[in-house]
Amino acid sequence: MNWTSFFEQEQQKSYFKKLQEDVTKEYLEQTVFPERENIYKAFELTPLENIKVVIIGQDPYHGKGQAEGLSFSVQKGVKQPPSLKNIFKELKSDTKYDIPESGSLQKWAKQGVFLLNTTLTVREKSPASHAKIGWQTFTDHVIQCINEQTEHVVFILWGAHAQKKETLINKQKHCVIKSAHPSPFSAHKGFFGSKPFSNANHYLEKHHKKPITWKL
Repeated sequence: MNWTSFFEQEQQKSYFKKLQEDVTKEYLEQTVFPERENIYKAFELTPLENIKVVIIGQDPYHGKGQAEGLSFSVQKGVKQPPSLKNIFKELKSDTKYDIPESGSLQKWAKQGVFLLNTTLTVREKSPASHAKIGWQTFTDHVIQCINEQTEHVVFILWGAHAQKKETLINKQKHCVIKSAHPSPFSAHKGFFGSKPFSNANHYLEKHHKKPITWKL
């Protein structure tokens, strides 16, 4: 199984056909992010067979020019949103790497960090506007596919929304790291100090996998 065969399977399903129709209509009638060609950027940068870590976000940033199709990541040159700033604060605390200037996480994605939002599109200035059009079913299937087709993957679940996906993960086969969300509303309730980056690498090394270079 690879992403090509996964998509071929999903495209046969009625929910996915309806989802594609709805998404096409939204891009024609509304301002929607990310750019249409970037909806599946996470799949392009991180092949199924290369996945070592999965970081699950909610939906794309809804401001102009921010979203680039990877959870928590923004395009180069874009101001870092508050949740991403907190991720970088924890990165520095955990790994001692300097806080990066750019908010793009493409370097992580290319090493096997699959940056998946549970909803892959959003209307401008309207968070969760596409949460109920079928993306949740699609991303459930994505996580089930990773769960079944890979071994010893680290799933990093920040906040209640991502943690709803935990039931799809076989913990005998994979590692689940959970904490509060990095949002300013909740980061002090267990996100700061949780050391997700070093803990992920410890697990990968224990299972004879090359650790992620988290430095950006």
